[in-house]
Amino acid sequence: MNRLDKLFEAKKEKVLSVYFTAGYPELNDTSTIIELLDKAGADVVEVGMPFSDPVADGPIIQQSSLVSLKNGMTIKLLFEQLATIRTKSEIPIILMGYFNPVLQYGVEKFCNRCREVGVDGLILPDLPPEFYNENYRDLVEKNNLSNILLAPPQASDERIKQLDEWSSGFLYIVAASSTTGVKTGFQPYQVEYFERLKKLNLTKPRLIGFGISSNETFNEACKYANGAIIGSAFIKALDMKGDLKIKINEFIRKIKI
Repeated sequence: MNRLDKLFEAKKEKVLSVYFTAGYPELNDTSTIIELLDKAGADVVEVGMPFSDPVADGPIIQQSSLVSLKNGMTIKLLFEQLATIRTKSEIPIILMGYFNPVLQYGVEKFCNRCREVGVDGLILPDLPPEFYNENYRDLVEKNNLSNILLAPPQASDERIKQLDEWSSGFLYIVAASSTTGVKTGFQPYQVEYFERLKKLNLTKPRLIGFGISSNETFNEACKYANGAIIGSAFIKALDMKGDLKIKINEFIRKIKI
């Protein structure tokens, strides 16, 4: 059992997961942002591994990824930045990104380093679940990592149940069939999807992502799942002028008010 499992064992509702891109806005901000999010009241931190072709991300996350790469961020440097994080914070940490950089780094080496620095989970959206299950599941579990799978709205009930079975930590509920980005409220088809999921008696906790940007959308998502994930809205907050600690505290306060 890792920190992610312990969190969901203790907390069943209104779980707030916050995404940001490693090395953004400044190269060495990564561990500081994690610590500040923990102190401000976030429950989970998703650290984005920047990639040069982030096709599934909206323009805000894409831009942060490009800036991070320009700053000099690499997976090797990210692990160096996380090397002492567990002396400062026990918040569950997930690494999220595309599979190609992980493959280039070496999957086994990557999983080993995740365990060494205290990473709790992975989200690799472009790694096909079947391929993961056949080739990497044992390696991931051996390193006490959760592998979080994404359930899109177009998936059948049968497929969602399969994803729920294979996912660990939680099931990432994709609220819309589009790229990530700040949106306003949920459409009727999205609510219908969330209601459908509630009736499937899934076994894993569920967090809703895509389109969560405010206290209103966070609370609305929490009606249908154990919590929600915020990414683009938080990155926009980091872009604003001012002290990093003040910006993060204010952002979390407004979400959880």
